[in-house]
Amino acid sequence: MKDTSNRKKDASNKKSAWAASMLLLFCLVLPACSTGAAEPEGTAFDIYYLNREETKIAKEVHYIDSGEQSGQIAGLLEAMEAVPEDVSLKSSVGNSFQVTGFRVEEGGQLDLDVDESYRKLAPTTEVLVRAALVRTLSQAEGINHVLMTVGGQPLADSTGTAIGPMTADAFIDNAGKEINSYEMVKLKLFFANEAGDGLVEIVKPVEYNSNISMEKLVVEYLVKGPDIDGVYPVINPGTKILSVTVKDGICYVNFDENFMTQLYNVTADVVIYSIANSLVELPNVNKVQIAVNGKTDIVYRETFNLSNLYERNLDLVKTGENVE
Repeated sequence: MKDTSNRKKDASNKKSAWAASMLLLFCLVLPACSTGAAEPEGTAFDIYYLNREETKIAKEVHYIDSGEQSGQIAGLLEAMEAVPEDVSLKSSVGNSFQVTGFRVEEGGQLDLDVDESYRKLAPTTEVLVRAALVRTLSQAEGINHVLMTVGGQPLADSTGTAIGPMTADAFIDNAGKEINSYEMVKLKLFFANEAGDGLVEIVKPVEYNSNISMEKLVVEYLVKGPDIDGVYPVINPGTKILSVTVKDGICYVNFDENFMTQLYNVTADVVIYSIANSLVELPNVNKVQIAVNGKTDIVYRETFNLSNLYERNLDLVKTGENVE
């Protein structure tokens, strides 16, 4: 009887030990289950991305686990290169261009350098990318403004004027509208006819950002070429627009050397007056001067001296061939 009693007592002790073990395990697991997913570590930052249509910027919250200034800046840039959670957005850095470096100056100025690919961004996209960079990076500890350079050279706006340090609120126009606001405009542009010896007028509706100058917008679309039948391009599409400025009614257009290489079967006067006629349609432009790499002491195709100012020439426009 004594042996049976001991066996029952041992079994009871084992059950108690098992129950105590399970209770301890339950107590350890319960807090983890009740708190759900782990809280994100680090500081929350707004990361600005482009939408897929590149017509506005939008933000997502990311957490960066660094209290040190340079670590925050590096983390913010890394987050801007990452794929956003929202499928309607895309990264604003790392696709069309790369950030080559940064440093912080006294007074909270962040110097940010990007590679030459940045210059290839469409004007409207460039403004949005710049806004995304400045708004995101200005959140880093001690950063008050951002100064951008391209390949070590100052970044210029659509008029060719160097852009200085920018703050996060620099992208609101005088009417108080956000940079994302766009307007519709109809550009009157002149391209070549099929024979290449005359001009055809087209009217092109364009949605544009009000931060972009109309003069730069016109030249951009001339280089891009027409997208409708019956008219033909006149400017080498590899041509880079270095600057477009207006002063006292004269529009100064500065191309790179690719402008001198003609790919299309069009006459020299068609090229010159495609540019002049299109720009003079703007109310603030009366004459046009064209430069190549800043030089005007050039004779274009042995015919047109670029030191001259060119006005509207409607004699080249072929009537009856206008395209709406």
